[in-house]
Amino acid sequence: MIKDTPNSSATESEKPTRVSHRPCPIFTIRPGINSETLLVHAYETLASANVMATELSSTLTGPTCNLVLGIQQMIVLAQLSVNGVLDQLDPQH
Repeated sequence: MIKDTPNSSATESEKPTRVSHRPCPIFTIRPGINSETLLVHAYETLASANVMATELSSTLTGPTCNLVLGIQQMIVLAQLSVNGVLDQLDPQH
């Protein structure tokens, strides 16, 4: 995030400064949650997003539909990645 300084001029010494980004404290993850639990929740969130994108794409046509289908494909790829990590953490026999 870039913060503009008040009364800035065009000089190089007064370029916008970088401000650290802090996550919103409304939504936090409780410390101590294990990685597998976090990954399962990430997978479930991606699965929900996949369903929403699929439903939305069925109501659209043309370039907008193609855009949503591209987003859906990215969601599925992320699901595959999360699922791969879950398989490494707890291989199914």
